Amino acid sequence: MMKKRIIATLLTAVMAISLMACGGGSSASSSSGSGDAAASGDAAADTASDAGSGNAEYTIKIGHSDTTTNLIHVSLENFAKYVNEQSGGKVKVDIYAAEQLGSNAEMAEMVEMGSLDAMMLPQGQIANYCPKINALGLPFLFSDYESVYKVLDSEIGEELVADFESRNMIQIAYWENGLRQVTNSKKPINTPADLAGLKIRTPEDKMTIAIFEALGASPSPLAFSELYLALQQGTFDGQENPVSNIYANNFADVQKYLTITNHKYECKNMVFSLTKWNQYPEDVQNLLKEAAKKFGDEHRKAIVDSQEEQLAALQEKGMEVTTPDLAAFQEATKSVYDDFYAQNDWAQDLVSRIQAKIAE
Repeated sequence: MMKKRIIATLLTAVMAISLMACGGGSSASSSSGSGDAAASGDAAADTASDAGSGNAEYTIKIGHSDTTTNLIHVSLENFAKYVNEQSGGKVKVDIYAAEQLGSNAEMAEMVEMGSLDAMMLPQGQIANYCPKINALGLPFLFSDYESVYKVLDSEIGEELVADFESRNMIQIAYWENGLRQVTNSKKPINTPADLAGLKIRTPEDKMTIAIFEALGASPSPLAFSELYLALQQGTFDGQENPVSNIYANNFADVQKYLTITNHKYECKNMVFSLTKWNQYPEDVQNLLKEAAKKFGDEHRKAIVDSQEEQLAALQEKGMEVTTPDLAAFQEATKSVYDDFYAQNDWAQDLVSRIQAKIAE
């Protein structure tokens, strides 16, 4: 715990110094480069948030790991504008993109400690606080987005994040990361055997690592902001991400083959520090919840509606897109379910209820 407090304090100090260097703490920093520039570690340009004036009573700092070209950032900007307008300028939201405040793991620690107001927390990191959410990432559990939303918008969705409160956090809305696909620079992937020996970057997510180990690949976690350069330099052969992230981060420049696997689903949710949340009056809390749901739904729709167009654009840039028969992939990853059930006495019942909800 002491180590966490030290990390959080240091990160907060770095953030404060950066803000002073930009001319004051009331402006938000956002990455203005392309996906590859952000991922290669180039310095991000600092731009003032257009959400409100300096007269705000509440300034909310929210961090995320995606570039400013990503659809999640676009919806966050709409969220910030809406909150400011609906509050009559009372609430201002500053957005910090592309891991400017630290990695997802570091930002999560800051939110838990109360030194960061909020972040868009990916599923793999949520699992460190709410283990049940790992069930969403089981291989080939969901075949489409409609099935996902049946679960997330039900009582099961609330159950999956109920443990946040005991870790000084509160989730106010499910947002999207998406159904995930595989890219690589070596060859088309048509069977699990084609993945054998390929070094695949994953997020810091035990479920994703387990899936690719079962498929015969060599998975290893790496911060998203470092991924483009790692692919460019050949440190990794491939990676896995939703189409929207592959597109927004220009992975077509460093990856030749894209395989539509839908091997797992991943959400990316708006999570606040409970310490900060409890400082807001009820009307502000209600506005934030309403806006988070409204623009979380907007982001969902944007992900689904844009996929066909983004795939076409990736093909125009030279990517070869394949859609293999998934039966062999599903068979190869059955052990991931077996291990999940063995490790968690609640898992089999939970997965059965998720499957029943999908079938409704």
